[in-house]
Amino acid sequence: MARSKQMELSAPLDLSHHFSLTTVRRESSNLKRLYKYYTPGMGNLSGGMPHASYFPYDTLEAAVARPQRFDPSNDNGESAPEKDTDSPARVVVPKESKTNDMEKKIDITTALQYGTAQGLPPMASFVRNFTRQHLHPNVPYAGGPETLLSCGATDGFNKVIETFTNTWSPDRDSIRQREGILCEEFVYMNAIQTARPRGLNIAAVAIDVQGMLAYGKGGLADVLENWDYRKGRLPHLLYTITIGQNPTGGTMSVHRRKEIYALCQRYDIIIVEDDPYWNLQYPSAQRMAARRRSTRIDEFLTTKNYNAHGKSSGYPFLDSLVPSFMSVDTDGRVIRLDTFSKTIAPGCRLGWITAQPAFIERITRLTETSTQFPSGFVQAMVSGMILGQQGDDDVRGPKSKSQSGWQMDGWVRWLEGLRGAYERRMQAMCITLDAGKYLIKGDGSEPSESSEESGWEVIDKVQMYDFTWPMAGMFVWIKVLFNTHPLYEKYSPEVLSKALWVHLTQEPFLCLMVPGDLFAPSQKALDQAWQYFRLCFAPMPDKEVAVITNRLVDGFRAFWQRKNLDGLDDTEELSQKFRNLQVEGVGNMMGIGC
Repeated sequence: MARSKQMELSAPLDLSHHFSLTTVRRESSNLKRLYKYYTPGMGNLSGGMPHASYFPYDTLEAAVARPQRFDPSNDNGESAPEKDTDSPARVVVPKESKTNDMEKKIDITTALQYGTAQGLPPMASFVRNFTRQHLHPNVPYAGGPETLLSCGATDGFNKVIETFTNTWSPDRDSIRQREGILCEEFVYMNAIQTARPRGLNIAAVAIDVQGMLAYGKGGLADVLENWDYRKGRLPHLLYTITIGQNPTGGTMSVHRRKEIYALCQRYDIIIVEDDPYWNLQYPSAQRMAARRRSTRIDEFLTTKNYNAHGKSSGYPFLDSLVPSFMSVDTDGRVIRLDTFSKTIAPGCRLGWITAQPAFIERITRLTETSTQFPSGFVQAMVSGMILGQQGDDDVRGPKSKSQSGWQMDGWVRWLEGLRGAYERRMQAMCITLDAGKYLIKGDGSEPSESSEESGWEVIDKVQMYDFTWPMAGMFVWIKVLFNTHPLYEKYSPEVLSKALWVHLTQEPFLCLMVPGDLFAPSQKALDQAWQYFRLCFAPMPDKEVAVITNRLVDGFRAFWQRKNLDGLDDTEELSQKFRNLQVEGVGNMMGIGC
């Protein structure tokens, strides 16, 4: 049945009309084309390659975690301890592997040499297999997608922007030539700061708890149907983070994805899906929030087997995750950006791009003459950790169990354990925030009025902030209710917002949050950003999440009891404060690199 469905699939659409003028003219590297003809043992007289005997490294070695280091999430949403009872495994990358199979050859001689844009063959092969067979097993176009290694998602996005957009200058070009990109009304600004210098028109779309809205006021349909052509052409790119949206933490349901995809089909828009948090989906968030707040559960985002209609990923954990836009991409108009930054380490600068073959072929041409492949050191160590030494013997003799690598089972188990570890952090922060969002006047924490005759005490319950429990990612997006502050009539909300931020950075609270205006891509978003702050539960040690969040809550309570803003309303600029506060003892809730 699965095979007959695959035979019925149509090829992806030819969307080459979206390529930039430079992309159309770019040719593949003549020199790199020669590399595919090289095989071990051939006398290579073609490339200017240093001989491997002159590389100063004889081995690359590291002690690494076992895949079982962290416990997966419990079904009941209760916290579970982290453990690391097994001794670490050891990765050894030899000077030269004895195998002639290039897809199994992980050694210094190969990894540190010049190579093709596709990257170290074992690393590239693993990523392609994982992506096509396990991460996106049901992409609905014939042949499925291709992958290309990148130097992280930021590099991937930069290449996508260069491949699909033309630069525009108001001094040189007509407004009719100006291209545009759609994004959420609060968005990860590194991406926007990549697009803006090229002259692209940044068009923000309204959001809710799931992320980008398809319909309704300010939603995608509304923006496109009422497009103002005085600002440029209709956008042909849409940038979005759909799982654990940065900064709001929203997770987009399959139903919403289908609505947005249909609109992108109608208006011929390419979707650029940046998905660094896809494995950090938290099934306990809805249940715990509903239990504490007596709210309903969104049936569109309940845990289920999302691959039940087609081919399984082979792993219940992967089947249970809300799938990518790739799962509804019948046209081949989705470009997905993945990274190892959140699954291994940001300093790896390693990721991959997934898209229809024609897109990958053009991005590969760009890669050949720009970054080439990612760091050989990183590829060797990551592939060595996951795949192990796959030849008969390495330089140290027979292969031990510790050198066999995680393999696919271990990799997926590691991802599931990471989800569990971050989910417990999310729970610790949100439980504390939920418990502390009200200031109770009259509970003994501050003086209150009372009646001697009746014996009754006046209790006043004031809500200071609100938030949605994030179903994925690393962030909690707080909306501060400044209208409940006793100084609201005396100061503007913008002044109160800045004062709150400074107040929380001072002793004894020492908490550092990110103001909402740093995520505002438009003036409209900037005008309402004063009421938002982003918290991150990833940077601090896990045992300090609740401790630091309690300090934050105490800071809110103290701020709501202030009679004035003395010492807070005449402060340095936020950028200077950021630089000054990178000191030991400050609870960092920023997650700067995210």
